[in-house]
Amino acid sequence: MSTIQYQYDPAHFARSEPNKYDPASLRTEEMILSVGPQHPSTHGVLRLEVVTDGEMIVDVVPHVGYLHRCFEKHAESVPYNQAIPYVDRLDYLGAMNCEHAWVMGVERMLGIDKDLPKRVEYIRVLVAELNRIASHFLAIGTYALDIGAYTPFLWLMRDREHLQRLLEWICGARMLYNYIWIGGLFYDLPVGFEERCREMTAYLEPKLAELQQLVIENKIFVQRTANVGVLPLPLAINYGCSGPVLRGSGLRFDLRRVDAYSVYPELDFDIPIGTGEVGTLGDCWDRNHVRVRECHESLKIVEQCLDRLQGDLKRTPAFDPQALVPKKIRPKPMDFYVRAESTKGELGFFFRTDPEGKSDVPFRCKARSCSFHNLSVIGEITRGALIADLVAVIGSLDLVMGEVDR
Repeated sequence: MSTIQYQYDPAHFARSEPNKYDPASLRTEEMILSVGPQHPSTHGVLRLEVVTDGEMIVDVVPHVGYLHRCFEKHAESVPYNQAIPYVDRLDYLGAMNCEHAWVMGVERMLGIDKDLPKRVEYIRVLVAELNRIASHFLAIGTYALDIGAYTPFLWLMRDREHLQRLLEWICGARMLYNYIWIGGLFYDLPVGFEERCREMTAYLEPKLAELQQLVIENKIFVQRTANVGVLPLPLAINYGCSGPVLRGSGLRFDLRRVDAYSVYPELDFDIPIGTGEVGTLGDCWDRNHVRVRECHESLKIVEQCLDRLQGDLKRTPAFDPQALVPKKIRPKPMDFYVRAESTKGELGFFFRTDPEGKSDVPFRCKARSCSFHNLSVIGEITRGALIADLVAVIGSLDLVMGEVDR
């Protein structure tokens, strides 16, 4: 039996993605510090190439691709309705919002978006806003943990667990739901859900007031976040930032208002923006304050949805949430882009349907990731900052690498 001899080849073990900076080109006092991809404070498998001059940051280069799951190619190999479980795994902390965007796009291509029952639309908005609150709770809790506050993380995980149990009661899953279907819903709300949800909103209102005092107005938190990672509004626009990152810089831009999709035009809620209240407009503190205030607004939306669902849209035996679910999904040949306000910002999908209109599998699918655009600005807003502030800036962007490495 022959034995295969292996010889060590240094080139075989070379980095698949080299650093942007060559150590030979750096000045004597500069060095390259690699943060990640397994660092516990990078919110996922993200590697940062940090060029430092002592304790000062000269440049930060993000290296992505460690969590690539080939979402777009998956979506181009299965029918539109079977891609929804893959959509869940983009922003896995706000899967309901991801589903909502995908489903709206397919429904508009099919021309059935105007025929949906109002009860279906209000349930979609209800679960999306519950998921938005849960996502913001995780973002704020882990951010406080990043900069040294342990108690807020435990409190917010406790409250987020109540929201997760509500969503699990609806569809049986805690994070990856597959609940919003093309043309309807997987199932109607469980009996008694509306009452339990009202109890939850009454429970969360004082908890958000505690959060404001414990974290946002905390002196140490303010010192760690105010005037740190300042993102000027023109820079945010040029980099395509969206969501709380963009609104934290002072622009009142929210697709729920701008595009007025679903039943959001029928609901009363405000769009919080950063004001530079304790520091500079667009700093880390503003971005987190926007998320806390958005939780208040989402609770207002949830309560209004419950009013309608318990009023003129109450459940009836004749209501079928799958009544409009199409048997075959074959849009006409077209290029179509749909976008929606996910928990992190603008999540968009570009579809190119089958050129002959005979297939229920998209010819091309492209996902526009808000986390990817928000991450791209990190080099600009950390240049000249201290290394100790780098993690504070990363956490304030609320990144989800499943969406970046789509």
